Amino acid sequence: MVKMASTEEQDRKIVLEFCHLLEKSKQLFNGLRDLPQYGHRQWQAYFGRTFDVYTKLWKFQQQHRLVLDSKYGLKRWQIGEIASKIGQLYYHYYLRTSETNYLNEAYSFYAAIRGRAYYSRAIKEDRPDLMVKKLRYYARFIVVCLLLKKMKLVRELVIELERQIQEYTTTYEPEDQLEWSLVLEEIKGFIKAESAVAVLHADTNPIVLSHSGSGSRLSPLTTPPCERTPHMTLSLQEILIVGSACEQAKFSELTMDMFRMLQTLEREPTDAMHPMIGHPMAHGGPHDASPAASRMPYGVPGSKGYVENGDRRTMRDNPHKYLLYKPSLSQLMVFLSSGFKELPPGGALLLYMSADGCFSTTKHPQDYGYELGGLATSVKRDAVDGGLSVRGKSSAGYKEPHCLYPGDLYPYTRRPLFIIIDSDNSFVFQHIPRYFGQPLVILMSPQDIPANYQDLQHHGSLFTLFLHSPMTAMCYICNVGDVPIHHWERCQSYVDRFVTEASRLVTRCRMDEIEQGIGYIDSSYVQFFGDDFLRTLILRFVFCDVALRLHRGFRGRHQRPRCEPPLPGPELLEHPSLAHIVLQLATALDVRGHFVEGPEGD
Repeated sequence: MVKMASTEEQDRKIVLEFCHLLEKSKQLFNGLRDLPQYGHRQWQAYFGRTFDVYTKLWKFQQQHRLVLDSKYGLKRWQIGEIASKIGQLYYHYYLRTSETNYLNEAYSFYAAIRGRAYYSRAIKEDRPDLMVKKLRYYARFIVVCLLLKKMKLVRELVIELERQIQEYTTTYEPEDQLEWSLVLEEIKGFIKAESAVAVLHADTNPIVLSHSGSGSRLSPLTTPPCERTPHMTLSLQEILIVGSACEQAKFSELTMDMFRMLQTLEREPTDAMHPMIGHPMAHGGPHDASPAASRMPYGVPGSKGYVENGDRRTMRDNPHKYLLYKPSLSQLMVFLSSGFKELPPGGALLLYMSADGCFSTTKHPQDYGYELGGLATSVKRDAVDGGLSVRGKSSAGYKEPHCLYPGDLYPYTRRPLFIIIDSDNSFVFQHIPRYFGQPLVILMSPQDIPANYQDLQHHGSLFTLFLHSPMTAMCYICNVGDVPIHHWERCQSYVDRFVTEASRLVTRCRMDEIEQGIGYIDSSYVQFFGDDFLRTLILRFVFCDVALRLHRGFRGRHQRPRCEPPLPGPELLEHPSLAHIVLQLATALDVRGHFVEGPEGD
């Protein structure tokens, strides 16, 4: 009798402890939304505490599953909800650190939820809020899979999500039925836009390339070669990626341009940190194993034990970045200032902005910083502000308040600054002065594209596509919709040759300048050139410029990109060897007719 009472008391304590951990985890998780999105250190300790509690909660429900099943009535969807929250933690930690290995961690938990059907009986609970949680889980899982290029799984998840939405709306006839239908259409549109060119297997099924320069993250195989010099002193440390283009495909506050650029500025994730799934529970029983059963301690970022005991060699050093979708100007300036503040010695800040232009009607500008217009940030408008609107005209001396003007960036040129502007008003940024003598490079997209490509702008900007995947962009401007894998790899070798040759020319230009006193290339490019990411962007810009200059369809000066300081023409952009490689690539793709006449044998 005493033993039975003792057992009941022990069970009661287990249930109370579980309830305590569950409540504490919810409080900490809900508090995450109140943390500042900018800065590095303000939020790390809080994330560490949250991971600690979820680690304890996860292990606790594993160790005491039988008691919690019988005495608490623990349901599978509740286990799924805990796993979903841990997946969200890892995803948001990835967003805050830019370390792609945390995407693998998030994926492992989301995949376990699906694999073990934790939410399979959600519809039978007669709780519409539970079904909404299930739908949100699917949407989050799709985002993670998109970022990891698991496109086959993405398409499977979209089919499942569509079925779940149908089941949810049929059963409950909810008010948010239209909202979920729009989410589904948004996802489908994004996936369609993402696959600009299909690379086909021998059986004609499309495949996803992850290590062959097809727009993947940087890896040892895709990093452009470089003959390093003592002048290559800078490394990219802080990035601000802004997407404000109104009519562009988007999903989960990621426009297509943002999605492509964030991958371009990351290294390939390794599998070293991938949690091991499928370990049997210590006590056995009818329940399947839980994800990361033995690896959860490695997944407590921000905690002291993680830093001391985790294998830091598995971590890749990506630059830290912020992602802003249609921010207000004040938000944009706060995040830009934070990135500027966080720069270490020898670090460089990159601002990438994809946005519609704000245009000025000033005929004789006195101030290039504010009188030529700029870029629209937020689409919000205040009726009392007046001023410019997107593609609008100025009124009564007011200027558009939701516009980033070139002059707004002057203070940030106190530190090494690399700017990429993708807009139909990009060229107004070419006049930013170097008041402080710091390295400054500005890459600007064409302001116009030929009419036959304009309908495709919804799928993402052509300029950003060149910076993300030169080979895909080359196919795009030549109307090549699909390429067999063996042919793709052969053509990709021409892009690799181009990049290698362009890198050699940049280094040679600098050596000529030193030896002969001839200013072939601005020192800003050389100082940035030692960084893998910035070197990649510079060389892909060169490819874009050469390809569009040779293409018959891009004839106007506004239909080609610009850069400031200008890259040398005959020594680089118009060098015969680079033109020769592009024309060889065009021949290999069987699109030579799209390009101007060249040397024999091209």
